[in-house]
Amino acid sequence: MTTALIYLVVMVLVAGVVFLLASVVFGRGEELPPLAPGASPTRLPATDVTGGDLESVRFQLALRGYKMSEVDWVLRRLGTEIDTLRARVAELERTREAAE
Repeated sequence: MTTALIYLVVMVLVAGVVFLLASVVFGRGEELPPLAPGASPTRLPATDVTGGDLESVRFQLALRGYKMSEVDWVLRRLGTEIDTLRARVAELERTREAAE
């Protein structure tokens, strides 16, 4: 029983040392320095959102993933853009039908 406990304690210590060593060597894996508190990398143009704009959207990492406020903002913004585009398409279709 005592031998098993000693093996367990040694394994935990070795795992801890390996983890700390790997953390120091590999770091957090970030290519850019962390953002200043309160700063946000989330950017979208005021109008005419394109696929390229969406591909370049980056959300600030939070404790459990992305900042929900930034994701919610992007979703609201895209929803508004889609509604505007659909209204414009419907208007153009009505104009075309009236012209015919």
